[in-house]
Amino acid sequence: FSSSRAGIFLHPDQVVPLELTRNLLLYKDPPEHTKYRLILQTAFTPHTVSALEDAVRARVTRTIDRVIERGRCDFVNDIAVPIPLGVLTELMGVPEADIPRFFDWTEQIEAAQRAPEPNGAVEVFGEMAGYLHEQIERQANEGLNESLVMRLSASEVDGERLSDPEILVFFGLLAFAGNDTTRNTVATGMLALLEHPDEFAELRADPTLIGQAVEEILRYTSVVKYFVRTATRDAEIVGQKIAAGDRVMMWYSSASRDESVNDDAQLFDIHRVRPDHKAFGGGGRHFCLGAGLARLELRIIFEEVLRRMGDLEPAGAVERLPSSWANGLLALPVRFTPGRPEWGTSSA
Repeated sequence: FSSSRAGIFLHPDQVVPLELTRNLLLYKDPPEHTKYRLILQTAFTPHTVSALEDAVRARVTRTIDRVIERGRCDFVNDIAVPIPLGVLTELMGVPEADIPRFFDWTEQIEAAQRAPEPNGAVEVFGEMAGYLHEQIERQANEGLNESLVMRLSASEVDGERLSDPEILVFFGLLAFAGNDTTRNTVATGMLALLEHPDEFAELRADPTLIGQAVEEILRYTSVVKYFVRTATRDAEIVGQKIAAGDRVMMWYSSASRDESVNDDAQLFDIHRVRPDHKAFGGGGRHFCLGAGLARLELRIIFEEVLRRMGDLEPAGAVERLPSSWANGLLALPVRFTPGRPEWGTSSA
């Protein structure tokens, strides 16, 4: 019924020229999409993701350690931003010192999505291309064959190695989608808890609810609002006629709050049983490859934040991301008891 080939944003060339982004998984249709998806799929199997738990928890712990003595922080830039970026760069095999560069790139790509003019991230992708070639050379010399960067450089489709543009857009997908959505969910999820103190208190009292609460956060915050598809044939959806060639906008935020699917859909409820949400695309061929890793990061972040910063409360004005595509925050000032090693216990 639909195709991604004509672009997934309102303007086909919104971020970079369509001819380049067509190398991206999000823009491919079967059978090509199926072949290219296999390149990254093995890196995000349940077994592979579960093996990352200790490393992710250690990173979350180090991140909280940096602010815990202060008694206040910007939850977005001090917690939500560095953790997914750090996990991603570790998987890619790139130096920890380069995290600020990745952050800057993702910010510029995000800005390009809401810019009035198309092709706003061409220069960014040029910088990333140069960096990628440096990393491939460095990691090859150091024998880092299992990193995501080296997997990309060694990948083949139908017996042919990926071209430079193909490797670049895969790299760009990882650099942006691999951290931006998780960071926005962490930030907006914490805001939802602060806005619902009774739910926050329940999670502190019973941390076993956190996994279930993460699913409700994914539903309620819906950080990716829409993607666009192009109809490949005439169709009708819920009484709406769609002609072949029409561009159709899929509103994930609306689907996740569909009253016919979720009772009291506008209500934030951590006790909701298996909330039906479209945070990872709602299934199908474009279901998010990193869903398992995102869930792992979200669970651990909220576990550790509630354990060590359990009396966290707002400490200033919230600044929202000005975007029709992404639901995110630019700032979330909070305060908490300094140095508390674990909520509900006292220091020796």
